Amino acid sequence: MTAAAPPAEAVEASAESAPRSGLRPWLSRHPLAAYALRRFGLYLIELWGALTVAFFFFRMIPGDPIQTLIQTLQQNYVYNQQASAEVIARYQHEFGLDGNIFTQYLKYMNNLILHGDLGPSLINYPTPAQNVILHSLPWTIGLLGISAVLAWGLGIIVGAVAGWRRGKAGSAIITNLSIALSHVPFFFVALILVYVFAYSLGMLPARSAYDSNISPGFSPAFIGSVLKYGLLPGLSIVVIGAFGWILSTRMLMVPVLGEDYLTYAEAKGLKPWRILTRYALRNCYLPQVTAFGISLGFIFNGNVLVEQLFNYPGLGTTLVTAIQQLDFNTILGVTDMAIFSVLTAVLLLDLLLPLLDPRVKYWK
Repeated sequence: MTAAAPPAEAVEASAESAPRSGLRPWLSRHPLAAYALRRFGLYLIELWGALTVAFFFFRMIPGDPIQTLIQTLQQNYVYNQQASAEVIARYQHEFGLDGNIFTQYLKYMNNLILHGDLGPSLINYPTPAQNVILHSLPWTIGLLGISAVLAWGLGIIVGAVAGWRRGKAGSAIITNLSIALSHVPFFFVALILVYVFAYSLGMLPARSAYDSNISPGFSPAFIGSVLKYGLLPGLSIVVIGAFGWILSTRMLMVPVLGEDYLTYAEAKGLKPWRILTRYALRNCYLPQVTAFGISLGFIFNGNVLVEQLFNYPGLGTTLVTAIQQLDFNTILGVTDMAIFSVLTAVLLLDLLLPLLDPRVKYWK
């Protein structure tokens, strides 16, 4: 006697209950990993697109950097000599300017991705452009990075207190002052600080990054000189940056104060400072964290006007010098670093926000 065949519904149920293998089923069981892979893939596409646009944009700038280099060499080393076609061809090959623009693009991306090589720098030939950038990078990070962190922290604290004590005289003064000064350019404040503290009072130096009489190194004298010379440019960035963060934090704080959970916290008898820090501020700082991460990415551009005003040897000064001499390799190096830093900051924030706030759904 033959056994009866199982019904179709049982076969389908057993097939669905059987474990499935492959990447897609695994990702369906791990939504956080699926979210991270999607964001990383989008990050790579955005990075490639931005680097490509930057390359073709700067290649369309009129001018011949090779002629600029040859004229510099003739003035300093080779007097009254006409550069031959072989010399020009050699320099074009060395700077990646030989062939059509698409050949140059493929060569540039190959050297950048596989070797991390930007080519020689025109402003400091034959030093590689990445070495010139790395020499200026610590000054920009030290000046703008620390200044951005201080401005953000000060703005969050003062803005939260100003929003919490809305209606008070001190809060009104801070708010009106922030509205008036948050859009003032950094260089304007820098000029005022230089006039007051450098020329009128003579308390602080007005230009350079350290005392030229002190040898660079990790000595107390050199570190003290760097801090002294960086105080005015850093202060000009902190003052204006802090007012912007104060204003935005207060605007986020005020609507939160009418929520029911704050009323419940007050009814429980919690202290006002605890309600402010643990409840009110916690629910409005996420937009500020996002904005701060993006602003940290932009510090690699350097604050050009501030660095020019104080003759500070950061990326802003390097970028201006490279643009003046059509140093494509250095220009693209600074631009690519800014693109990479901004997109990486956005990627890290996208990955961290679901962990910081459960209201952010990573599987959507």
